Parts: sequence; C-alpha cells; structure tokens
Amino acid sequence: MKNIPQKVIHQYLRHDKKFPHVWCAGCGNGIILGDLLRAIYNIGLEKDDIAMVSGIGCSSRMPVYVDFNTLHTTHGRAIAFATGIKMAKPELKVIVITGDGDATAIGGNHFIHAARRNIDLTIIVINNNIYGMTGGQCSPTTPIGKFATTAPYGSIEPNFDICELAHCAGASFVARTTAFHTTEARTIFEKALQKKGCSVVEVISQCPVSYGKMNNISSAVKMLELQRDGTLPITAFEKLPEDKREGKIVRGILYDVEKPEFIEQYQKLVKRISQEQQEESEQLKNENKKSTSEESETQE
Repeated sequence: MKNIPQKVIHQYLRHDKKFPHVWCAGCGNGIILGDLLRAIYNIGLEKDDIAMVSGIGCSSRMPVYVDFNTLHTTHGRAIAFATGIKMAKPELKVIVITGDGDATAIGGNHFIHAARRNIDLTIIVINNNIYGMTGGQCSPTTPIGKFATTAPYGSIEPNFDICELAHCAGASFVARTTAFHTTEARTIFEKALQKKGCSVVEVISQCPVSYGKMNNISSAVKMLELQRDGTLPITAFEKLPEDKREGKIVRGILYDVEKPEFIEQYQKLVKRISQEQQEESEQLKNENKKSTSEESETQE
C-alpha cells in the first residue's frame, strides 16, 4: 500500500466553490469521502477518468465537493443517470454515491436492476438508517423498534439487508464496512473500484442529529463505538457458533465473483448485429448483381 500524504484529499476537492459543506457535526459522510478519495489516490485514478453521480440526500451532496466529472441528480435516479454515462462513455470509472433511502426506497428499482445486469458501476450506499436531510423519516433500513418522525412509537417494518439484496439481485462484488473502520473502508473501496461489474459497498454511518437524537444516541462518538462493538469481520463471524451471531453485523467483502458485465455484453451484441447486417447487405448486393447480369444475358 502506498504511503498516502497527509493532505492528499485536498487535490480532489473544489475548495474555492462549494465549502463550507452542509453536513452536520458528527456526520460520517466526511469520513467516508476522505476514505474514498484516498482509495482513488492509492490506485492511481485520474480525475478526468472518474464520473461521480448522486441523487438526493445528505450523502448525495458528496459529488458537489469533488473535482471530478460530477452529476447531482434527482431523488432515487442516480443509478439510472450513471447507467447512461457508462453506456455512452464505458471508459469512465463511474461511482454512484447514494443513501439508504435514495438507493433502496425510491431508487430501489434501479438498484436491483443495475445489480441484475451487473453493470460496471461502483455503488457506495451510505446507510444511516434514516432520511436525515428531509426530516428524520423511516427508511427501508430503519431497524424494527427504532424511532423516526414517521415512527414515533417505533418502526414495525422489517428492514432491508442491503448487501443481501445486492447479492441476490446479481451484483458481482458486495461488501460492508463502517465509518469507524476507516482503513478497512479504504481497502474495500480500492477493490470495489477495480472490480469489473456491479460493485456495491454498504457503509454504515452515524447520524447523531436525526437518528441519534430520536433513539437516545445523540453522541457521534457513542454511535461510532456502536459501529466498532456491534460489527465483526466476516472471518471472525464465521468462527462463531450460531447462538453467538445474533445481533452482530458482518463486515468485509461478502461476495466477489466473476461474471459477464452488461456493457461489454451489449457492445458485443452491437458488433455482432452490425456484422450480420453488413454480411446481409453484401449478400443482397451480390444477388442483385447476379440478377442484373442474368437479365442482361437474357436480353442479348
């Protein structure tokens, strides 16, 4: 691993335009952004070779702050826009920054079908278990019994497991980490960015202002400690007996397989159809020439 300079992330930021940022004190988004930029530096990606896309939400402000090709799009549609970019410019490294609500509620359709098609996107889902920007409503990942403005007596809805959803839908790379585990996060980002196919990384993050206050965990430090103590690396988790696994969240690379990638398959299809059409055209020309020649001989 490279020895990363202390202020390396500064070279990727739009300092003069978009700061100070809008994130609340204690939010995990800044930590995650730093990890991602260090990963980009570590694998040597050029700024002009990256397109970063987001929808709407706290985490979706991230592309505003970075000096890449960026799109800040509509709610739940980040993956749809990213797919269009990848189709038009397959040489770009397309990164989607999205939240648990943006990705798995209004954007759930695009999320599962990007995974199903195995489109070459790096999708980073920052999961703080709530809609932090728009009032603290329940999201599809709010745990049962936890409070939100739309669940003042505790949520009764089963919550999504984002990683299982991505895996079952067909993504070729699925991983989970937290805002606390920064070195691990950077390593996972590096591997996800270099994977050919749909890479989904769930990053569990803290929202002390909306989720924390409503659930009596208003300290960002306490929420980070919960990330530390409530999660286990997959290697450690697999060694535990079944009765000890209850309530533990697994971290690490959960699925990593090789499978056909959609854009490459689409390009092969276009090339094959184009060749077939060209061959048919040549055959038709030859038949027309032969027919014309036979008609000329008949007339003579």
